[in-house]
Amino acid sequence: MSDPRPSSQPCCGEFAAVSRRGVLRGTALAGAVAAFGGAVVRTSTAFAAPGSSLAAAGTTPASSVLVVLSLRGAADGLSLVVPHADPAYYRARPRISIAASTLLAKDAMFGLHPSFAPLMPLWTAGKVAAVHATGLPAPNRSHFSAMEELEDAAPGSTVREGWLNRLLGQDTISHPLQGVGVGDGVVPTSLYGDQAVTTLRSPETLQLAGDDQWDTFKGRRRSVENLWASSRVSLGTGVRSALAAIDDFAPVKAVTATPANGAAYPGGDLGAALKHTARIIKGDVGAKIITVDQGDWDMHSDAGTLAWGGMKSNVAALASGIAALFTDLGTAGDKVTLVVLSEFGRRVRENDNYGTDHGYGNVMFLAGAGVRGGRYYGSWPGLTDAADADLLVTTDYRSVLSEVVTRRFGVSTAQVFPGFTPTRVGAMVGA
Repeated sequence: MSDPRPSSQPCCGEFAAVSRRGVLRGTALAGAVAAFGGAVVRTSTAFAAPGSSLAAAGTTPASSVLVVLSLRGAADGLSLVVPHADPAYYRARPRISIAASTLLAKDAMFGLHPSFAPLMPLWTAGKVAAVHATGLPAPNRSHFSAMEELEDAAPGSTVREGWLNRLLGQDTISHPLQGVGVGDGVVPTSLYGDQAVTTLRSPETLQLAGDDQWDTFKGRRRSVENLWASSRVSLGTGVRSALAAIDDFAPVKAVTATPANGAAYPGGDLGAALKHTARIIKGDVGAKIITVDQGDWDMHSDAGTLAWGGMKSNVAALASGIAALFTDLGTAGDKVTLVVLSEFGRRVRENDNYGTDHGYGNVMFLAGAGVRGGRYYGSWPGLTDAADADLLVTTDYRSVLSEVVTRRFGVSTAQVFPGFTPTRVGAMVGA
């Protein structure tokens, strides 16, 4: 099939040019922060107090691990999980709709995009579920604002604190490896807060710059320790915590970079990040929350069809990446729950550039431990074929997340999502 795309430019130039991480890259974060190699350790002032030993305090293996995969740019949930029984879907999308006959895991209302094929063994095994018509309490069509609102998850609060950081604060552990952001080294909003966390590009980048085979007398490490051992400023706390994180991270580096069990990750940033995630989990250094991003979901143009376009390739990478992660983990995956979400969805009606514009409701995916999989959840509101029509939200995204954190971590909704009363979704065992 020839490519029928018109010549076009995406309307979100500010988002295409710089990701949210890029905007924050040059910003000084408040609190105790130390950067070594390609990693950042952000700590609370309570960790590694002045005068304490620089030796690593040790880590506690995590009994449950939550991996949060964010689809940056606002994924089109109506293409990921297609409402084939809603006639407005096909009227609104005469060129980019996906034929019902091609859908996977089809029930009376929904079906998966055909590029989810690598995920079908997990779906059939009851390890993957989808929750449709989810989203923020009210529409927010700004990428950056919506991301921040989604990841703070505390509407009306002026406290700059992410929901994952609040989750980390519900036990007595305060170690920078308990929460790890795998990406470009900037702390994501969801992990930002008082609890100690680490972000890194790859396991190898969590190191003291210059502390290598050329430093035969290990003078770099000793000089840094001597300089900051008794410092009472916040940066001193960050340096001591970073050194402790480097030491405690050694088991992860000892895990082979070759995936296990024949796992085949997709190329690109997502595949690399998920491969690093598997190593962190297998290293068992106490990481109980890991965040990963997949970009390029802002498809105002060239979302395309099943023959070409960004949707086909992005879904294929997402599906093969998740499948590879759980294959690579083997039995270690029995304690891992994966959540996939995006800041908002897309309009119902396609535009003139084989794409869709900013919308509202979306779909979330759950995979792994504790998931009642192999089915779709949520209350379907029905679609309208109109110029500005959205998929309406019938399930607040925090209701889905609440089931995950309460069932997998034994916390209350109020501890992680203050002021919020969830509605039952039923996608997690025991919920």
